[in-house]
Amino acid sequence: MKLGFVSSILGKYTFEETVDTAVDMGFKCVEVACWPHEKAARRYAGISHIDVDDMTEAAVTHIKEYCRKKSIEISSLAYYPNTMDSDPEKRAQNIEHLKKVITASNLLGINMVTTFIGRDQNKTVEQNLNIVKEIWPPIVEFAKKNNVKIAIENCPMLFDHNQWPGGQNLMTTPEIWQQVFEIIPSSNFGLNFDPSHFVWQMMDYIDPVYEFKDKIFHIHFKDVKVLKNRLSKVGIMAYPLEYMEPKIPGLGDIDWGKFVSALTDIQYDGYACIEVEDRSFENSDEAVLQSLRLSRQYLSQFVL
Repeated sequence: MKLGFVSSILGKYTFEETVDTAVDMGFKCVEVACWPHEKAARRYAGISHIDVDDMTEAAVTHIKEYCRKKSIEISSLAYYPNTMDSDPEKRAQNIEHLKKVITASNLLGINMVTTFIGRDQNKTVEQNLNIVKEIWPPIVEFAKKNNVKIAIENCPMLFDHNQWPGGQNLMTTPEIWQQVFEIIPSSNFGLNFDPSHFVWQMMDYIDPVYEFKDKIFHIHFKDVKVLKNRLSKVGIMAYPLEYMEPKIPGLGDIDWGKFVSALTDIQYDGYACIEVEDRSFENSDEAVLQSLRLSRQYLSQFVL
């Protein structure tokens, strides 16, 4: 496995500064955020370390050469919108930019894009599966023509009242994964597996590693802490942020030894990127850097 981090946490940095930071800390890869220029509404979104609207020959050459010179890889280009938004205009804009990210991933020789499948939060799972049939086969076909794999993260994108009732990402459980993979049986379409989202959904995060071993294209290392005193008061039907909080690896409830053991069992040798969303490390620029250092130090007992 190649250990890296998601670049969104270094939103103030340039691409070159982000790569330099990764190299200085001993990481082998970076998952590079590629959002549109306009300001995003949610945390960790709206960051762009590679401008996919500027894929000139000179820009492509510079990015490739800078990574080669620094001996680091880009694991994927990352863009996590809602491509199934209930607003047709937003939906179209998100799909258009996703295609730009796919094209850029091809030009840069990365051949991986990490994203969400999206969801109309006011419709049922069954209704959203029908939307998948309409929207996603052409996107996956576009990715295939560009020799790019699409890895869907399993975050429900349900945090508070703004995403109620259904959340903004459909592929949240193995049951739904299977149904979507039946709709889109493409070798270019798979998973960016983050175990933390299964923990707060009270689900097993080990067995799916084995069940979907051929569909795991990318890994996120993020921890989560279930606040049991809060859960006992608000219950699992509450907004999730009322009873859980994201943490850096080692400071939450995930058994990382068991999870990485499962990955080694299936001989996963791809990219595994730390995703920092821990508010305890956001009070200063140095604290952000410390979150990456501590995460790498903890995970180095499992992944070098």
